[in-house]
Amino acid sequence: MPVHSAVRRALRHGMMTATMVAIAALATGAQARDLVVALKTEPTSMDPQYHALTPNIQLSQTLFDGLVCSDAELAIKPCLAESWTASGRSWTFKLRPNVKFSDGSPLTSADVVFTLDRVAKVPNSPSSFKVYLQKVEKVEAVDPLTVRITTSEPYPLLAINMVGLPIMSAKAASGPAPEGKTTTELNAGNGLVGAGPYRFVSWKRGSEIVFERNPHYWGPAPAWDKVIYRPISNPAARVAALLAGDVDLVEDPPTDDLERLQKDPKLTVETKASNRVIYVALDQHGETTPGIQGTNGKNPLLDKRVREALSLAVDRQALVARIMGGVGTPAAQLLPYPMFGASKNLATAAKANPDKAKALLKEAGYPDGFTMVLGAPNGRYINDSKVAQTLAAMWTRVGVKTSIDSNAPAVFFKNRDAFAYSAYMAGWGTATGEMSNTLNSLLVTPNKEKGQGTTNRSRYSNPEMDKLVAESATQMDDAQRAATLAKASEVAMADFAMLPIHFEHSVWAMKKGISFKGRADQQTMVQYATVAK
Repeated sequence: MPVHSAVRRALRHGMMTATMVAIAALATGAQARDLVVALKTEPTSMDPQYHALTPNIQLSQTLFDGLVCSDAELAIKPCLAESWTASGRSWTFKLRPNVKFSDGSPLTSADVVFTLDRVAKVPNSPSSFKVYLQKVEKVEAVDPLTVRITTSEPYPLLAINMVGLPIMSAKAASGPAPEGKTTTELNAGNGLVGAGPYRFVSWKRGSEIVFERNPHYWGPAPAWDKVIYRPISNPAARVAALLAGDVDLVEDPPTDDLERLQKDPKLTVETKASNRVIYVALDQHGETTPGIQGTNGKNPLLDKRVREALSLAVDRQALVARIMGGVGTPAAQLLPYPMFGASKNLATAAKANPDKAKALLKEAGYPDGFTMVLGAPNGRYINDSKVAQTLAAMWTRVGVKTSIDSNAPAVFFKNRDAFAYSAYMAGWGTATGEMSNTLNSLLVTPNKEKGQGTTNRSRYSNPEMDKLVAESATQMDDAQRAATLAKASEVAMADFAMLPIHFEHSVWAMKKGISFKGRADQQTMVQYATVAK
């Protein structure tokens, strides 16, 4: 009889003392190891194709694996596909053999076909995953372990984009709706079956999300038997929970507390520069816009001089030093240089120039400025409410009297998606570490059918920039593609299409004995958290 079975039998018959139980448990390694993680933002959905949002992605990529994965520096590596090749418009992915989903069923090429076909069918996505499939014309199961993807033209980003599309089980996620199991069903765990290191147990909204180790996982077994996520939006409350021993790992503790936490012998603090840009989007869709007064009904944000004035009013260096506590880098574009496609000419953010900002406003016909409301989330990004208040103060000083409409993330994103703001502050990070997906999502002219401009809520449109981004998508030579994307970035930033503010540095604090190395995509992926040696 196995030792752990003997322990349970002896306990039932009252034959063991507490000391004997403890010794037996240590001898068998039977003591469960759980990890409790305090999330700064609760996911909006468990559906891995509903919302391209980091809080969602980091959990879905723990339940599901993609054909391709990325490491902490966003370099791609084989995952469910052990290899891939490209020839012209055709990509061939060879699947890893003997992979099973968390329900024990085998993963085959049919699951890949189902997954990629489902993306465009998910209704009401606030930020669609179609951005990863823009050039895909056909997905075929050549044999049980081979998938062929045909694109409309040579498309160098296909393998990189597969990082963003974790593979679902066709057997589990099929259903009568066009997309199979609906987002509502998946949120309840119905059909939520993946081939990742953990499997879904439960989700009590506002309280906790529970995962447990996937016994069928093809890769190395993760360190934790169970992971319990607790959404705690208030940074101080997250730290209080850590210090009280209620949680083991927290995302983004308050910047004011970092020095104290770093000196605490019971804790470990991990800091990582990320590719997440905090930006301000400015409504450039029509002659009228909500939240602006004092302009005779006109939309001043259509005038490039006004957009430039708002940018020049922002002292990015002071904001990073004082508000972010140094946990950030001033931004001049939407991806930090030298990441792929970022411009070397925009490696350093310009200094603030309030006098020139005032002159530009006067030149544009607003010598007395105007009033504006800045939408912002409260609890989604590091110090987001404080950053928004600081931006409002800087703009007010040059004559644009700005107030803040700050809401919980779910409310903010709902308002943003309804175009309720003339200006809003948000963030964007790309799992691919490449400028193309950032521009395609945030600034390319929106085209729902083609999956372009999926998060372009300012509805900015610039044919010159669009053309450059489109050209880059067919350039198989990396150096040529990087140069084209850098030019596209320069065109957008010269037009003040949106205002990059800073790049976040992510911070995690954890109990001694836990090791977690930060990731450039900011994702808290518990499969990479281990017991410290």
